[in-house]
Amino acid sequence: MILLKIYQVDAFASRVFRGNPAAVVPLEKWLPDSVMQNIALENNLAETAFFVPLGVGHYHLRWFTPTTEVPLCGHATLASAYVVMHHLEPKLQKVRFESQLSPLEVSRTLDQDSERLVLDFPSYPPEVTQAPVGLFQALGLSPDDVLEMLTARKSVYCVLRDEQLVCDLKPNMSLLQEIELHGVVVTAQGQDCDFVSRFFAPRIGIPEDPVTGGIHTSLTPYWATKLGKLELDARQLSARGGELHCVLHGERIHISGQVVPYLEGTITIPNH
Repeated sequence: MILLKIYQVDAFASRVFRGNPAAVVPLEKWLPDSVMQNIALENNLAETAFFVPLGVGHYHLRWFTPTTEVPLCGHATLASAYVVMHHLEPKLQKVRFESQLSPLEVSRTLDQDSERLVLDFPSYPPEVTQAPVGLFQALGLSPDDVLEMLTARKSVYCVLRDEQLVCDLKPNMSLLQEIELHGVVVTAQGQDCDFVSRFFAPRIGIPEDPVTGGIHTSLTPYWATKLGKLELDARQLSARGGELHCVLHGERIHISGQVVPYLEGTITIPNH
């Protein structure tokens, strides 16, 4: 019988039941991919993160949705750093993760006596692209611009003319799931923040993600250019909602937010 610790936290949230929940499962060595996928399916959260140690403050990190492994996940990286810094190596001020795409670092800082974790992610400026067939029908509107995120898995970014359109959007998930995309982002300039967004990914088991750090690796350079500023406050307009502070540093982006704990437990897996 295998016993594994599991932690669930709310990332990009100042209080519980807000932001994006993520499960974190520290490992001594990798489990078979099928077992990790089944754990993620059982958790039924947007992402479950698994990591193995490589050295002091250094880990190899992977992320699974209920249906597939993904190459990048911001909120579950934030959640993993929280678990490392609060449960495994509490004296650390910075943790380094190896991932499919690139090394990732998370540091912690105090902001008005509240701890904030800062993701150091690569920047992926999006490029104008043609809208996939069926996208406008699935969204029920025609965006002003359609952009493509240039990473291992294709996502498109639909720029809308105002925040209210983003807030009111009710996409047809059945139609959206038929389009061969990792996910669809809708975004607009914000009314009381720099920009807002929502993220839909039914094809990978996430109808709508509450808060998505990864999409801000493309949203930040896009809106930095549009608004003429390098430091931006962002809000994701899901039902739970979340707030992110994004700073563009050349080819890197710092994305920061708070993390609050929700539960700790033990996973029991029988030996086969």
